Amino acid sequence: MCEANAYVKETDQEVLFMESVDSIEPFDDGLKLIDIFGRQKFIKAHIQNVSLLNHRIILSSPANNHQTVS
Repeated sequence: MCEANAYVKETDQEVLFMESVDSIEPFDDGLKLIDIFGRQKFIKAHIQNVSLLNHRIILSSPANNHQTVS
């Protein structure tokens, strides 16, 4: 499988935001992440790092600005 887990960088920690991310759609004010089951989450953040080998996406967000969308 090629999906990855997305983490939000908070100070010195990486907090799991979403598992099994299949796609990421960029928007002017953030990112929409969609998992393999079609669940969607939106976060006001940018991509800090992607490790394809380790299946990890690291996001930077100025605050806890995320929501689940359907």
